[in-house]
Amino acid sequence: MIIRSSRELKALYHELRPGDIFISTLTYKHLKQSVLIDLLERGITCLPSPLSQTLNSSKAAQALVLKTWMLPHTFVITRRTDLMDTINQYNKLGVAHVVTKEDHLHCGHGVRKWDTIETLYSFMALSESSYPFVVQPFLENFTDIRVIIVGDYVEAYVRHNPNNFRMNISSGGKNYPYTLDKDQEKFCRAAMERGKFPFAHLDLHNTDNGKYYLSEIALNGGLKGASISRKELDQKKQHLLESLVITK
Repeated sequence: MIIRSSRELKALYHELRPGDIFISTLTYKHLKQSVLIDLLERGITCLPSPLSQTLNSSKAAQALVLKTWMLPHTFVITRRTDLMDTINQYNKLGVAHVVTKEDHLHCGHGVRKWDTIETLYSFMALSESSYPFVVQPFLENFTDIRVIIVGDYVEAYVRHNPNNFRMNISSGGKNYPYTLDKDQEKFCRAAMERGKFPFAHLDLHNTDNGKYYLSEIALNGGLKGASISRKELDQKKQHLLESLVITK
């Protein structure tokens, strides 16, 4: 049996058998991880993969699993002890300004800059509910590149905002086309493979010294600045998922 929507999945949930296939992203708001684990345990194939769907909804999970591709000294903070350990490391490295990313927030709304990590620690003393979150050194100068990869389709463009370090076009930024080189594409596809993403919207930060790092990755993302339409991109994604079913 092949199920192609969350509504259909919910209706037939208890009738699923090993070998059945679910082609869509889960819409369960609070039970997503529990449902994904249950489907895995029951032998149900999920496309996109359960790992990619989990990473898609959690910046903390991305930083844990895809740390190799991210800016050095990026950490997931799950409790006060983690933050204290990171303070020690950052002070040894001479890291002053830091950036935090709140879990589950998108469009740059959860990205915050702190003058010192001690300021962050003082704030967190009164905000236990903010865990987990991601912390990393603040990049003073970088080029923000949005990359869209679906099978053989690859598109990239620069997002720039001189008035906001977040760079998001939705926050007033501008965009212009960018030609991704082979090494950058290989870098992106390696991160996708590790996270089991069949397709992805990736944000890269290119530094002045020629290095580049993964900032975030998602199954779906904004298309402001892209030449492809939402309808055409969704069709490419669905076609790719359907082709993966044939290989199962």
